Amino acid sequence: MSQFRALAGVLKGGCAGGNQLLRGCARGPARRWVDPKRGCSSSSSSRTEPLLPAVASSSSYVEEMYFAWLEDHKNVHESWDGFFRNIQASSPSGEAGVTRPSTLLQGRVLSHSLDVAQKVVEDHLAVHTLIRAYQIRGHHVAQLDPLGILEADLDSFVPSDLITTIDKLGFYGLDESDLDRSFQLPSTTFIGGQEATLPLREIIRRLETSYCGHIGVEFMFINNVDQCQWIRQKFESPGIMQFTNAEKRTLLARLIRSTRFEDFLARKWSSEKRFGLEGCEVLIPALKTIIDKSSAAGIDSVIMGMPHRGRLNVLANVIRKDLDQIFCQFDPKLEAADEGSGDVKYHLGMYHERINRETDKDITLSLMANPSHLEAVDPVVQGKAKAEQFYRGDTQGKKVMSILMHGDAAFAGQGVVYETFHLSELPSYTTHGTIHVVVNNQIGFTTDPRVARSSPYPTDVARVVNAPIFHVNADDPEAVTYVCRVAAEWRSTFNKDVVIDLVSYRRFGHNEMDEPMFTQPLMYKQIRRQEHVLKKYSDKLIAEGVVTLQEFEEEVAKYDKICEEAYTSSKDEKISHIRHWLDSPWPDFFTAEGEPRSMSCLPTGLDEDVLQHIGQTASSVPLEDFKIHPGVSRILRGRADLVKNRQMDWALGEYMAFGSLLKDGIHVRLSGQDVERGTFSDVELVSFELGFAMANPNALILWEAQFGDFHNTAQCIIDQFISSGQAKWVRNNGIVLLLPHGMEGMGPEHSSARPERFLQMSKDDPDHIPEFSGDFEVQQLYDCNWIVVNCSTPANYSHVLRRQILLPFRKPLIIFTPKSLLRHPDARSSFDDLAKGTKFKRLIPDEGHASQSPGQVKRVIFCTGKVYYELAKERKQKNLESDVAIIRLEQISPFPFDLVREEADKYANAELVWCQEEHKNMGYYDYVRPRFLTVVANKKPIWYVGRDPAAAPATGNKSTHLNELKRFMDTAFNLSAFQKRDL
Repeated sequence: MSQFRALAGVLKGGCAGGNQLLRGCARGPARRWVDPKRGCSSSSSSRTEPLLPAVASSSSYVEEMYFAWLEDHKNVHESWDGFFRNIQASSPSGEAGVTRPSTLLQGRVLSHSLDVAQKVVEDHLAVHTLIRAYQIRGHHVAQLDPLGILEADLDSFVPSDLITTIDKLGFYGLDESDLDRSFQLPSTTFIGGQEATLPLREIIRRLETSYCGHIGVEFMFINNVDQCQWIRQKFESPGIMQFTNAEKRTLLARLIRSTRFEDFLARKWSSEKRFGLEGCEVLIPALKTIIDKSSAAGIDSVIMGMPHRGRLNVLANVIRKDLDQIFCQFDPKLEAADEGSGDVKYHLGMYHERINRETDKDITLSLMANPSHLEAVDPVVQGKAKAEQFYRGDTQGKKVMSILMHGDAAFAGQGVVYETFHLSELPSYTTHGTIHVVVNNQIGFTTDPRVARSSPYPTDVARVVNAPIFHVNADDPEAVTYVCRVAAEWRSTFNKDVVIDLVSYRRFGHNEMDEPMFTQPLMYKQIRRQEHVLKKYSDKLIAEGVVTLQEFEEEVAKYDKICEEAYTSSKDEKISHIRHWLDSPWPDFFTAEGEPRSMSCLPTGLDEDVLQHIGQTASSVPLEDFKIHPGVSRILRGRADLVKNRQMDWALGEYMAFGSLLKDGIHVRLSGQDVERGTFSDVELVSFELGFAMANPNALILWEAQFGDFHNTAQCIIDQFISSGQAKWVRNNGIVLLLPHGMEGMGPEHSSARPERFLQMSKDDPDHIPEFSGDFEVQQLYDCNWIVVNCSTPANYSHVLRRQILLPFRKPLIIFTPKSLLRHPDARSSFDDLAKGTKFKRLIPDEGHASQSPGQVKRVIFCTGKVYYELAKERKQKNLESDVAIIRLEQISPFPFDLVREEADKYANAELVWCQEEHKNMGYYDYVRPRFLTVVANKKPIWYVGRDPAAAPATGNKSTHLNELKRFMDTAFNLSAFQKRDL
């Protein structure tokens, strides 16, 4: 009985979420129930429920069984029916019709039932356990590898509870003689179709068909009963994977285009890198099936991300990029338009609106440009998809969706994949289900998966969010197509992520120039013998009579002709325009040629009534009788006093910017490490917000770090997308990074936002002062790759945020935000500084005594950010306000050459000093020094004052921090400090 009870316990749960308890036989009067397979009610006489006789030997249980049998013999299993008939037949005639079993009957039942009942129960439980074993582990023995040389799960071990040989029936207490016995099927399987019982032999055959063929399904870890049942129905129902002849012909045509496109490129440019799709040509019909099915469900916008392998094929045959524009990219004589650096052809993206031929509905497809950093684009895609859903009011993802393609090694190896999955169900980040397609070449560059990952499959990371995983042999196009249908239906039904693992191979090396026989000789011997999937599938359809050989050859010739004509046309292309590959156009923002509609910026100041309205709103309780925290109440009272005095602190200055933009209908989205999503989620969040900012230029999208240096976990995104995105892909983006920065004795990791890194990547020329015919400020901003500022006043901070929206183009904005200045009594601005007609000050000149007699000034200290307040305090204490001028650089890059030259000319007799609180090898000095020298034509030096060079950004010792500060403050106001130094 212990084994029997253990089996019963195993079956109680069903799938991981706890399936319904398998109930005992019918009790009491006959009742109607809903069959989950048929979706209709049936009487209990039409099907008996599974047995769970955990008390099979008790008299009360047998009595209830007997009562059910007396009412209708079909209320119990046929084995119990026969048992009770035999017992009744042997009872005394006077007791045969009684409604309560006699003592004799009970005794006979109890004495005869133990062995029979327990055997029936144990056998049924064993079969139910067997069914569940296939549902859980059938994928381990599925025929997934097209090459037949590797196990897709990296393990040749066959689970002991799968019936791969007859002797394994013994695991369940069964043997070969049981194969033709019929067993009642549980409600957690659909292999029976309309049948309630099946012979064991047929049960095993149908389970192998469902779970051990060319499709391997991982889903039993999902903790939702309805979702598990849905998947079972999709893969277990007999004959469910059927295709019409028309569907087969469409699939063949798509496979022809995918294959012949790669063949054409290989013939014309045999020595060019193109990262072809050979070995997984089925990706194209797979994607088109997903799009077709999603379009039929109402989707009209699909945003995609992918690595470089197969990108040209996807552009040609999914996005429908003109072939001549693809082919001309292979021409070495093709000149680049003056639009930036451009990028290699297999990194480029595309945006296209067209009619979906299968559904006859409009569909917009966008393939995002991506660097070689494979998975880096994942959160960018999600951000853009979320933004489109947001602006369209698509709260359930029924109009806009995302598809992400991955390589097997990158999917398992890059942390951004895991991080992106964890955004999938967060309210402010969910895109309501992403379809992930893994092109599983079973190799990463030259690395065998057995030494590349510890998990059985490359897709195991998806299990953390209960995403079902469909492994499929990529040499079976119909199996692939069916899986893609199911994936699209899953996303439409449940709005959750799903993964398709296309187990394939790479016919050539990592690129077409590599020789893979050096590193994988055994695999590539098999690959060279491997028949192409197009040949396999065309032969199959010809044999089935779906197409004729002539029809197949005509379809091949038809696409070959299209390619040849496009090739001829491509020779007329002389200039490569990157803007033709733009993945996120803003037609209503720019001109038809993609240029700004003007080259001026409106003033960023505000009317007095707007300032007062926002100030009063910011200092009031939002609702009547709303109970607030005493600390918040104190903040609001202090803010009200500021407004009354027409003053603003840092928080109120930010409030003025956000509030005024919102008032004008501009969407403001602020996220970051202290805004809902937690610390150290930088890489995917910066990228997500970057993607969000791509969708709409008329939105202020900000990401704020908890501490500025935490951005370095997103360095890939900053380097590959934010800094160089426009140069590579002609993609404007106005994302704002708020990076708290300042040396305040908080240690190496909580001090520096690493401004030197951003400045090093700024593209303005240090040796040349630009000349413009129009607005110098706007022209200079238009030419830069991003804007770097360190504001020292609340009003200027508010101005720069508003300028970000009022500019006629978009550039990333990097703001080194203060920490101590948030509450510094001197870090205040008057409403006058933000009044109508005012604007952002790229440079704030000295407005004290020094400015009144510039010829008498001995030293001009240029600085930026918080250190200004420390310098101003020290100057006042030393009574040097007439001898030393302090000028603040608010915009560091692009460098305000025009304003710095004005100040240098004004104080022509003074020595120039750059003062920073950062170490000499960090901060701003290496960036500003050559530009200052250009301003003064190298006629005088720009002296350095600040901390000495160091490896760490700041000390962790408070005493050391204060001593360093005192030392460079003393130097800053020692007017003879540089008299004996060489230039």
